[in-house]
Amino acid sequence: MNIEWRDVMRHYLQVVAFCCVIAVLTTAIWPRKSYLIQVGYSLSVGTITWAVIEFGRYLVDERHCHRDSGGHHGWPKGWRGVLLAAIGIGCGFTFGDRLGDLMLGDGVVQTAQDSRISLIITLVAGAVGTFYFFTRGKAAALIAERNAAERDASEAKLKLLETQLEPHMLFNTLANLRVLITLDPPRAVQMLDHLNSYLRVTLSGSRAVAHPLAAEFDRLRDYLELMSIRMGPRLRYTLELPDDLRDVQVPPLLLQPLVENSIRHGLEPQVEGGEIVVRASRESNAADGKPQIAIEVCDTGIGLGAAPPSEGSGFGLAQVRERLATVYGARGGIEMAAGSDGGTRAVVTFPI
Repeated sequence: MNIEWRDVMRHYLQVVAFCCVIAVLTTAIWPRKSYLIQVGYSLSVGTITWAVIEFGRYLVDERHCHRDSGGHHGWPKGWRGVLLAAIGIGCGFTFGDRLGDLMLGDGVVQTAQDSRISLIITLVAGAVGTFYFFTRGKAAALIAERNAAERDASEAKLKLLETQLEPHMLFNTLANLRVLITLDPPRAVQMLDHLNSYLRVTLSGSRAVAHPLAAEFDRLRDYLELMSIRMGPRLRYTLELPDDLRDVQVPPLLLQPLVENSIRHGLEPQVEGGEIVVRASRESNAADGKPQIAIEVCDTGIGLGAAPPSEGSGFGLAQVRERLATVYGARGGIEMAAGSDGGTRAVVTFPI
């Protein structure tokens, strides 16, 4: 039985407020007892009714209950909820007045008419309170279903975007491999071995919609090693990931399209090649001050706008923007700018 105690206490505070309102009515009906005494009786009945219903719902199988907004054990469905409410109201009426008499009784014996009025008040108040919590629970269940649907849609969209990115990278690599087979067969074989290893790791993690930032950097290192075989000493790279950010969850293949762009449009057109630096850091959002991750992808290539447009140009960048928007909404983004020493600097930001 996994009880959400925060929800339990919130529900009870609502019951206490409802009992205080009921006590105003009972004071008007039986003025011989003070308002504080009436509050005590009302709380006795309300507490017992609430306790039976609140904890009794956990005895109902979760398969027959709605989910609250947090995906936890909610209100029982159908006749089970009606039966639980009836039992709770019955227990509250049967034992609540007796508990009130024990704690607050003044020795005045209730008449038959007083008992009937008390029963009617208990039934009406119990029905109103039950309906209130039922509607709140139903609304929470609908919110939980909507959140689950939105989450499933986001995950499906992320997987679709990833399946678009992987062939894009694969086709580029195969095109490079085709050139190497003719010019340098031993390096082509080495590149093919690295490609096989890279695809094995990629396919093993393809079922996940998120993985640790450390895994993203490991996959990036595999990709850069793959590219190093083709470019040789013309490609140099540095990866910097602080230990406290290694477990931050990110969508797979978030950084690779940016590195691929740096190589294809920055370093390859340059005879001497260049260097790529990928650096992750923690910072505060300028708008709200909340913590966020900033990942820089810097290269020493020919710079923005220097390379002529080519087929597929901008594809990876558009995919990164869309994936950030899908996962993080307005709090995720990417900025492109000229590097301080030439080349291009891309900065990806998203909340922790």
